[in-house]
Amino acid sequence: MSSPQHPPGANPERDSTPPKRPESDPAAPVLILAAHPDLAHSRVTRALLSAVHGMPSVRVRDLYALYPDYSIDTHAEQEALRDAKLLVWLHPMHWYGMPALMKLWVDEVLSVGFAYGNSGHALHGKDLWLVTSTGGSAHAYSAGGYNHHPVEDFLLPYAQTAALCGMRFVPPLLLHSAQKASNEEIQAHARRFVEGLQELPEWCDRQPEPAQEEVPTEDRPATQEGVPV
Repeated sequence: MSSPQHPPGANPERDSTPPKRPESDPAAPVLILAAHPDLAHSRVTRALLSAVHGMPSVRVRDLYALYPDYSIDTHAEQEALRDAKLLVWLHPMHWYGMPALMKLWVDEVLSVGFAYGNSGHALHGKDLWLVTSTGGSAHAYSAGGYNHHPVEDFLLPYAQTAALCGMRFVPPLLLHSAQKASNEEIQAHARRFVEGLQELPEWCDRQPEPAQEEVPTEDRPATQEGVPV
């Protein structure tokens, strides 16, 4: 969510320097799904991607670069998920949630029979780490701020998505007031990101095996002659 000076759907991180896209290793156990609608003008997200450039354990998929037409290759995305142990969703907050292409990715890739349901266990036991930034300050995301709720309230859909798919929801990494952050603050945030990527696999291995939520058949998305009902 952006501050009152910036519409909530606007990008809170502006920069004119072209982004550096990190190389990816198909066999890496860490998969970062980056979803920034305007990465070329980002400060925070671009800094985080630059910080992981060359890390041998990390694979990056830039969704807006892969799918500028919003036509997601569901099979390719599901195959990319299979070998990952830690899944990172990296994006700025837009209107209290994820950018449009990230939401479409969730809708199409995390399908019944793959991510949840009786035979949908492809993600069970993996870990999900949300790394995001907001335009609003930490105070804005409090009972006394203009959003009237703590930021954790807006992250409940992420936590429940992880639970439905049998994933652990790792405590998120947040940067508030992104458009006001100094270069030093952004670099410190990037260092915390890299440190987390280095520490989380070992940390996750020590956590209990997550349960996977059961969903009644009648509650799941269904189709009738190809039309969603």
